[in-house]
Amino acid sequence: MTVSVDRDLGSLSPAAFQERLEAWITEHATQLGEVQPDESLSVEEATASPRLYQRMLFDAGWLRAGWPAEIGGSGGSAERRAQVYESLSVAGFPSPETLPTLEVLVPALVKYSPELARQFVPAFLRGDELWCQGFSETEAGSDMAAMRTRARVADDGWVITGHKVWNSYASVSDRCVLLARTGEQSDRHRGISAFLVDMDTPGVEARPITTMTGRNELSEIYFEDAFVPADRLIGEVNRGWDFAMFLLQWERGMYAWMRQAWLHQKLARLAPLVAEVGPTRELGATYARVTALRLVARRTLRRLADGDFVGPEASIDKLLLSSCEQAVLDLARSTLRGEFELDDSAEADQWRGDFFYTRSASIYGGAAEIQRDIVATRVLGLPRVR
Repeated sequence: MTVSVDRDLGSLSPAAFQERLEAWITEHATQLGEVQPDESLSVEEATASPRLYQRMLFDAGWLRAGWPAEIGGSGGSAERRAQVYESLSVAGFPSPETLPTLEVLVPALVKYSPELARQFVPAFLRGDELWCQGFSETEAGSDMAAMRTRARVADDGWVITGHKVWNSYASVSDRCVLLARTGEQSDRHRGISAFLVDMDTPGVEARPITTMTGRNELSEIYFEDAFVPADRLIGEVNRGWDFAMFLLQWERGMYAWMRQAWLHQKLARLAPLVAEVGPTRELGATYARVTALRLVARRTLRRLADGDFVGPEASIDKLLLSSCEQAVLDLARSTLRGEFELDDSAEADQWRGDFFYTRSASIYGGAAEIQRDIVATRVLGLPRVR
């Protein structure tokens, strides 16, 4: 596959960048269609297309925009990346499903361990590698400070023992950004450190979990005395909580931006169908909700691009995102009633898969109940109820 390559994207104004981006998407529409993922396949099969898609965008220069030159980027702010993701989605080509993980992990890695970022991120950015995130545990989901996976000091490194769960794409990943306890359990968030772990390390095993969509995009990861070299520590010992809190801003901000573009595309597909069956009020209410998400995500993204620390306010983005995802797919189910439940077509199967996935939106990345508590106490300053 050959694509035209733009070498000077970093120097363009936002308007010129947008004009050239839209022209490139139009010119390469056929090739972009060829690398769209087939979600009926297993994750092992289905991630091949997103990697090709990601490499195509990288080679053309679009995935370099908004990243620092030290990791293979062409410079500019994160808003350039946001332009790319939304323009692709508007044209009917959602961003590769390998990219949200990159957008969550890489900004934090660049900030806290620039040397590791220079060494390893270029392959991740090109699509040569896929990474996963090892945070959640069975008893430490939204309460990450309760994690029990432990890293103990060894000669020239660390030995890690423990168990992580709900790890996206872990079974096909090359590396894992891991949080592990390096202090005492009573230290809570003050005794956690972050590591970059190779998934082929002896003692590391990813066991796929098949979801109700039939796909195995989630996994458990088991660590049994897995040795990690000392230079794979991200940032400072016992400061992994700072790394995680910085990272979560991008999970709330850029990820929410990517998803709102995807949700607007879904609403555009639903609109003519809604006109035939009648729930137009619901369509309007859902569109207004997704537009609110767009505005909030844009505000957060601009603050992040300016170097601000957004902090607990990012929980608002997460709450809006989960409610929007479920509202859009609830509308799809009510609009396609009968066909949604019974049709065997690929399109109906896609709507069902999206519906099932969005049921977890109010749980993954921080449960809605936890996010409401954060907004109430840390943003609004309301007293805790005892």
